[in-house]
Amino acid sequence: MKLRHARAIAVFGIAVFALTGARGSHGGGCDNSSSGSSSSSGGSGSHSDNDNDNNATSGGSLPGGGSADKAARDVTIDKCAYDAATKNLTAKITVKNDGALDYDYSVTMKFTGAGATSATAVKTGIAVTAGSSVSTELTTPYPGTGDGSEYTKCEVSRAGRI
Repeated sequence: MKLRHARAIAVFGIAVFALTGARGSHGGGCDNSSSGSSSSSGGSGSHSDNDNDNNATSGGSLPGGGSADKAARDVTIDKCAYDAATKNLTAKITVKNDGALDYDYSVTMKFTGAGATSATAVKTGIAVTAGSSVSTELTTPYPGTGDGSEYTKCEVSRAGRI
């Protein structure tokens, strides 16, 4: 009989924890300062995102799909190429801000390919107003001696909202 009671109490405890304590700071759990609902971008006058560790592939889906991937999902790769005139690897991207607040973005692109030395381009301070998009270009010097054809892929290795 005691084992049954212990199991019932354990199940009840897990259910209570799942309903209240497992939500973290973004859930709709109860606290003394809420009025029954919560919003991650609501009327407190301030907004903070920690989107600095996001990974994405060129045009593909993001692993995990959590809220930390917001900034990476805002970036679309339009074109990656080697520019023979400037001897740079270039990535043309579009950053779309569907949010209600203006953001400055920071984007890091990684250029790779079979037999190619990995190359990275970084651009910070990409200002995108709420509800709009901005196209920009990231460049990095070509580290090789050939025609750049060994670089067949570029991807967003990090994106963040500043």
